[in-house]
Amino acid sequence: MDKSLYISMTGASQNALAQRSHANNLANLTTTGFRRDFEQARSMPVFGDGYATRAYAMTERPGTDLSSGTMIETGRELDVAVQGEGWIAVQAPDGSEAYTRAGSLNIDAFGILRTSGGLPVLGNGGPIAIPPAEKIEIGSDGTISIRALGEGPAVMAEVDRIKLVNPPAAALEKGEDGLMHTQAGEELADGAVQVATGFLEGSNVNAVEEMTAMLSLARQFELHIKMMRTADENAQVTDRILQMS
Repeated sequence: MDKSLYISMTGASQNALAQRSHANNLANLTTTGFRRDFEQARSMPVFGDGYATRAYAMTERPGTDLSSGTMIETGRELDVAVQGEGWIAVQAPDGSEAYTRAGSLNIDAFGILRTSGGLPVLGNGGPIAIPPAEKIEIGSDGTISIRALGEGPAVMAEVDRIKLVNPPAAALEKGEDGLMHTQAGEELADGAVQVATGFLEGSNVNAVEEMTAMLSLARQFELHIKMMRTADENAQVTDRILQMS
């Protein structure tokens, strides 16, 4: 079979994977703290026993867009948004330390501070546990203070501090769980990272850019399919010529 059929087939299949990446970005257009994924395509020589005489298409994710999203005011005392660079440390499902910008926090029935996705938020000594309280305040440095039940309005006690980190952008990598991870595993808290209480950070996905990219990929996909049909027609014509001879 004509090699061009295989080349166009890889182009079509990789276009579908690229569209999946952009579709995932669009699906998270309103997800708090979401960071969009980049996508790019390049030619990949096929290595084997002989010379690499064929180059197939390959889609890859070179990285994640770490630019900040828009600040959305909610007025909720447990909503926090990281101002500028920095991340909130959480405990990933596998027990490791991971980082997120999704600051919509909640307190579960056991008093554990969790993200909207149910991940425990880390403090000075592990997951943050908050005693029953009438009022909770989160400072700009992540310090959590409460007014215990039955205490006066002026009596506030500090219980813990949200672990805020700021690792180098080159050290961050998005995992399959949607969280950011570092090769070091754990980062030291950075006191320079600040949060704004009563705000959430929106997604940094640009809907127009994603839709434009998907339309471009759809046209490329159609061209690859056309090439596959042309290769098949050429093969059929060649077979007829050989039969006549």
